[in-house]
Amino acid sequence: MLNYFRNKQARLIQAVPENFIRKKYLKKILSPNRLVGIIGQRGVGKTTLLLQYLKANFSMSEFLYISADDIYIADTTLYDLTDEFSILGGKVIVFDEIHKYKNWAQELKNIYDSFPGMMIRFSGSSMLNILYEKYDLSRRCVTIHMETLSFHEFLGLSENKILAQYSLDEIITHGSQISLDLALSNTTLYSSFLEYLKYGAYPFFIEDRDEFKTKLFNALQKIINEDIPSCNKMEYGHVSVFKRLIAKLIESGVPYKVNVAGLSRELGITPPTLNTYLDMLNDTKIFHSIKKYSAKISRKPEKLLFNNTNILYTFAEEFGVDANIGTVRETFFAGCFSQIYYSDIGDFRVQDMIFEVGGKNKTFKQIYNVNNSYLVIDTNYTTDSRKIPLWLFGLIN
Repeated sequence: MLNYFRNKQARLIQAVPENFIRKKYLKKILSPNRLVGIIGQRGVGKTTLLLQYLKANFSMSEFLYISADDIYIADTTLYDLTDEFSILGGKVIVFDEIHKYKNWAQELKNIYDSFPGMMIRFSGSSMLNILYEKYDLSRRCVTIHMETLSFHEFLGLSENKILAQYSLDEIITHGSQISLDLALSNTTLYSSFLEYLKYGAYPFFIEDRDEFKTKLFNALQKIINEDIPSCNKMEYGHVSVFKRLIAKLIESGVPYKVNVAGLSRELGITPPTLNTYLDMLNDTKIFHSIKKYSAKISRKPEKLLFNNTNILYTFAEEFGVDANIGTVRETFFAGCFSQIYYSDIGDFRVQDMIFEVGGKNKTFKQIYNVNNSYLVIDTNYTTDSRKIPLWLFGLIN
């Protein structure tokens, strides 16, 4: 059995690309902790990163790579494979897409406890963390949340162009000068940004841009039809609700303002169930729920956006409509921050700053006389210190 997996991993290791490595995530995988998991949406590059980690740090005899949905897994268990590998002196074992393996959490705990000399790495769905507590994996495991490609990373992968990265403070303080300098020295930068919005968030765009949206749509369908039910132990019939929620976002055109009572009636579910389903879609990284800034913590989102613009463009094409450019801009901007709030004044609040997002002709009318407020405009560069090009936020470090 091990020979089968070793032959397979040899082919994969030989083919893995080495010209672009997401170093900030690789550094975390190199942690001395024995159990490290990479959690992320389908297509963000988890498998590639694991193979790059193995190839760069170990000889072929020291590691074993196993995809948890491999047909041969049905004839054995992850525990038995680890046992056999340990006897042969193995050092590192990798379980890819582990959420596809039944009882993965229990078996991973048993492997961790039974083989104290073994380094264990695994990847899985964005939703796996909801199962940690049952088997106390959170105490044992270091979790890496792998995000989609930033605009900065897209430039590195697609054009081998490595630009500087900036803090939010630098962008706020010197954004106009930074944008002018970069736009003059990189004349195709803005056109590259427009390409990124459509297909640059997932590394597999490099394989075939023409088929990108088809591949992404298929990946999103698997998240809805397979990952959500399997990770939440829900009936497969309930996935229709998720598809209807997605349709609502597309049909609205503009960023969707949530009315929990009305939406739950329309979908035929209770408000608590709707909130649970919205949380699930947020966990899968299909949706990005934006809450209103308040001293009181609220579960209810004020706005719903897709997690990134690639998803928005893909679903819009599938539904036969054009993606609303205003929604595209807000979706990109919101995705640049781990903590962002909806604001009644302007569009968003980040820390203590208010941002209004719009096209290049957008005025300060909506944030006139608002302290610490800025216009984020869709253009290649600006000369006004309170106007910041949208694409520049894709270079935040």
